[in-house]
Amino acid sequence: MNSLIRGIATFQGSVVPGQRRMYGQLVRDGQHPSALIIACADSRVAPGHITQAGPGALFVCRNAGNIVPRASDVVGGVSAAIAYTVVALGVRDIVVCGHSDCGAMKGLMNRDLLKRMPSVAARLRHADAAERIVCEAYPEQDRHHALALEHVVVQLANLRTHASVTSALARGALRLHGWFFEIETGARLSYDGARGRFRPIAKADMPVAETSYVGSRPRAA
Repeated sequence: MNSLIRGIATFQGSVVPGQRRMYGQLVRDGQHPSALIIACADSRVAPGHITQAGPGALFVCRNAGNIVPRASDVVGGVSAAIAYTVVALGVRDIVVCGHSDCGAMKGLMNRDLLKRMPSVAARLRHADAAERIVCEAYPEQDRHHALALEHVVVQLANLRTHASVTSALARGALRLHGWFFEIETGARLSYDGARGRFRPIAKADMPVAETSYVGSRPRAA
């Protein structure tokens, strides 16, 4: 906690004075983020840091396992964030961002780890479809990485069940993205909906998950 307090002091003493005009403008003009990022709450995965986006650029919704509940299953923080950003803020892009070494995916593969965390177990029921696909299609030694990738694709399918999303997609006002962040290398992959696979993100090439999920197995490029 002491390091956090020191960080706050540095922010107030060194950062704010040089950016006071920017922060004032953010209040006067309101927020106009370009994208909603639904990411894992893992402390090693910071969307603003990964994208190098400044204040006001992203609307970030984080939870354990980057879960997107189906619209009919639960009304909660993620569902509210989706509706608010699409309808009220008019974001043009929604990103579901998974990552390597994900504890939620480890819990899916070893249910015993979740016995003392029933709330986490209940939350991860939204990822059961990914687990079934991977267990049927991949050898055991490859399952954790494959599950983390497949999980992103399943959450994109869940995202499409939300009325605000389907409406915006029908109007051509929204794009969906599935990202995967490799903590150990810093590399990022993006799901290519047309090809049904993940590909590296390049400066001039950003694959988009524009097509509906049809059950094809995700493969890293």
